[in-house]
Amino acid sequence: MRPGRLAATALAVVFLSMTLPAHAATIEITMENLVISPAEVTAKVGDTISWINKDVFAHTATAKNGDFDVTLPEKKSATSVLKKAGMVEYYCRYHPNMKATLKVEP
Repeated sequence: MRPGRLAATALAVVFLSMTLPAHAATIEITMENLVISPAEVTAKVGDTISWINKDVFAHTATAKNGDFDVTLPEKKSATSVLKKAGMVEYYCRYHPNMKATLKVEP
C-alpha cells in the first residue's frame, strides 16, 4: 500500500471512531413501599431512565427544576431520555416524602 493510501485509511479510522456515538445506558429506578431506589443515581446525557412503579398506587417522578414529570400508575413503568447535564432533585407529587437525586453528566 502506498503511503498516501495508508495515511488516508488511518485518518478515516480515527474520524469514524470519533464520530460514532457511545452506547447509552438504561438505568432502572424503582418505586416500592413508598421508597425511590436507588435514591442517588449518576447517569449521562442520552441515557434512558426506566421508571418502575411496583406499588399498588400511583406515583410520579417530578423534577423540582421542571426537567421531567413522569406519572406512573400502579404496577406500571415508563421511560425518559436524559437531555441535559446537571443535578436534578425529584420527588413524588402524591407522596412528597419520596425524594431522590439524579446527577446527569455530559
